[in-house]
Amino acid sequence: MITNNKEINLKGRNFLTLLDYTPEEIRYLLDLSHELKEKKKNGIPHRYLEGKNIVLLFEKTSTRTRCAFEVAGLDLGMGVTYLDPGSSQMGKKESIADTAKVLGRMYDGIEYRGYAQEIVEELANNAGVPVWNGLTTEFHPTQMLADVMTVEENFGHLKGIKLVFMGDARNNVANSLMVVCAKMGMHFVSCGPRDLWPSEELINKCKEIAKETGGSIEMTEDVMEASSNADVIYTDVWVSMGEPDDVWNERIKLLSPYQVNMKVMNNANDNAIFLHCLPSFHDLNTTIGKDIYEKFGLKEMEVTDEVFESAQSHVFDEAENRMHTIKAVMVATIGDPETK
Repeated sequence: MITNNKEINLKGRNFLTLLDYTPEEIRYLLDLSHELKEKKKNGIPHRYLEGKNIVLLFEKTSTRTRCAFEVAGLDLGMGVTYLDPGSSQMGKKESIADTAKVLGRMYDGIEYRGYAQEIVEELANNAGVPVWNGLTTEFHPTQMLADVMTVEENFGHLKGIKLVFMGDARNNVANSLMVVCAKMGMHFVSCGPRDLWPSEELINKCKEIAKETGGSIEMTEDVMEASSNADVIYTDVWVSMGEPDDVWNERIKLLSPYQVNMKVMNNANDNAIFLHCLPSFHDLNTTIGKDIYEKFGLKEMEVTDEVFESAQSHVFDEAENRMHTIKAVMVATIGDPETK
């Protein structure tokens, strides 16, 4: 391996939130991600975790997270077991702690995607093997590594980059973006209605981190002010998984002014990029998209199709990078690969 920083050792560590990781450790994971992507691109085998096994616990459905973990695991030579809510007794007939203790004796790593952060933390406290957060209500750390990797691929650096999140800034993606920007010395701007801003506790925590790294944290309701001189414009769906359908009406009223359109992109820097964690409601080619159009007359929601399909959009690079960054997390936490 090219990445051979002996001062960074993440073996045995959980990956629950980037608040637990130093900027240097995040840098290590990003360098490893770039390296593993290059190996994949060039067809160089990297079965560094041959003979190990991982289990994926999914209480919420997914395309990118599931496929990224499965392909990454197989590329690394591991066996992969997928358990959906109907395939496990966790939380129904068996406690989370007991489930963790059982799985920890069979597997070398456990991924969890679901609801409260306390669930993935309880798994981690009882498993005895690394536990990785594939998404909780509060945080989405694997998404963040893919996001900043994509930013780095486009700009060559992270420090000083201005990233603007537009929309529901309380959700797991916005929370996690604020954390990773603070950690990496970036300038994070949350742009959305005040009622949907992150918690004061998390804002203050990230501001303290940003003081140490040279980054900054800003909250605003002004779209033009936020997007001015932006390097990255980021958005997410207006209603998150697990929320009831009856919130759509309220969210559309609150968030329609924060739709990412060409006016926003043209107000940003000339080389600004657009990112979205996906899936996105940018057209009528989904069941939900059609349903919202029939109920509210909206053909596009959080981002226009024009922006989504533009040259400034790097959402599919970002989606691919989920695999490379997740692979790096597993390599680093399950065990250091041999130098090849």
